[in-house]
Amino acid sequence: MKMSDDREIEADRATVWAALLSPEVLKECVPGAQEVTGTPEEGFEAVVVQKVGPVKATFKGQVTVSNVVDQESLTLTGEGKGGAAGFAKGSADVRLEDSEGGTRIYYDVQANVGGKLAQLGSRIVDGFAKKMADQFFQRLEEVIEGPKEEDEAEEAEKKGWLKRLIT
Repeated sequence: MKMSDDREIEADRATVWAALLSPEVLKECVPGAQEVTGTPEEGFEAVVVQKVGPVKATFKGQVTVSNVVDQESLTLTGEGKGGAAGFAKGSADVRLEDSEGGTRIYYDVQANVGGKLAQLGSRIVDGFAKKMADQFFQRLEEVIEGPKEEDEAEEAEKKGWLKRLIT
């Protein structure tokens, strides 16, 4: 499965870059993430619980950061094993550009699955992968930008913590 998209984030490039390399931000942004530890230099380890169709599994895996051009682009490559459910692996080429409203983030995602997950069919798996990528970048935007006016007060406290930390 391949997918490309882009998103506008109302923050400078350095802030978006720092967020992409932070294990705390990754844990907040990856749907179903229970734990994310590590560093960009040594790679990250993650535990993610997900349900794809009728298959629910806990995936344990690693994410490596490569092809790094400081504050411009990088490649995130990951592989997770979900026991009897199978495995998932993929990569995302991410590129940042300055824009009028802050930073535009472009991403090209490639994902593969095996085991029981692969038996679900490409329609279900491709739809799930697109949903995961959309949720990740939506959450990244929320973590960096902070709350929108229509957010509830409780949610507002959770969002934007990275921006408050950096400023």
